Amino acid sequence: MAGHEWSLVLFTVVMQMAVGAFVMLGGVHWFAKKWYGLEQADRMSDRALVAIGPAVVFALLATLFHLGNPINGPRALVHVASSWLSREILLSLVFSGGGAVFAFMQWRKLGTAPARNLLALCVAAVGLVLVFAMSMVYRLPTVPAWNTGATIVTFFVTTFLLGGMAMGCALVGNYWYLRDPGAAPVEPAFAILAISLRWVAVVSVALLGVQFVVIPVYLSQLANDPAPAAAASLVLLAQQNGVALVLRLVLLFAGAGLLALVVYVMAASESRVRLLGNTALLAFAMVFVSEILGRYLFYASMVRIGL
Repeated sequence: MAGHEWSLVLFTVVMQMAVGAFVMLGGVHWFAKKWYGLEQADRMSDRALVAIGPAVVFALLATLFHLGNPINGPRALVHVASSWLSREILLSLVFSGGGAVFAFMQWRKLGTAPARNLLALCVAAVGLVLVFAMSMVYRLPTVPAWNTGATIVTFFVTTFLLGGMAMGCALVGNYWYLRDPGAAPVEPAFAILAISLRWVAVVSVALLGVQFVVIPVYLSQLANDPAPAAAASLVLLAQQNGVALVLRLVLLFAGAGLLALVVYVMAASESRVRLLGNTALLAFAMVFVSEILGRYLFYASMVRIGL
């Protein structure tokens, strides 16, 4: 696969992860505020919010390698009314800028809490529309392997699966920052962390189930598609890149399935908080590699009709 396509792999996966992390963190903050108050909710989530920033910057920088000449970047915005690619770029910039403004306001506690929450909801909505726009960029009738509903589903699965696990790790890091070495668990911070990680585990297992339904159905659709391009894509996925496909599924099952269940069980014990955090980090790393492999296979499967 060409180098510029690797930049697309990184951009799409990391940006989708950032969107999912932002949305999931909003959910964590809302529930923490409801049960433990605004101060405790901010205490657990503010540093985790800042962790999203570097991911967004990395994703945007990755697109520069795809553009070849970054000076031509603004030209990609002139067809917003008709081009999903232009919409993707515009929405990426709006999500990034809006997220930065919200993070600054949240850290500085500028404006009222309801006003900040409204801004956060708008940024989250833009992020979700961005993920949809990303998927629509690849709904090309000339590429059977991309022009399926599986493209939309898998992009959103990546968003919430990887984003949720990334946010779980950010919350772990924030909790370790709050807790003195060797001290007892910080309450109610540990309660917020434990509940959040349990929900991340539940969502991960649910999305794992979605993936293990979508992937076989998708491969079956390619096998039954009469277009030669679809058959060629199937060969690329199942034969030429069969090892990568199997490794992706193994890492996905181990990270989002087995380790997520372990995290769910251990979240009930305050005495194993360090092991709990390390397991969550390992699960995230395995799923991240799995999603990178999955997106690599997505781009590698491109075969155009008539070529």
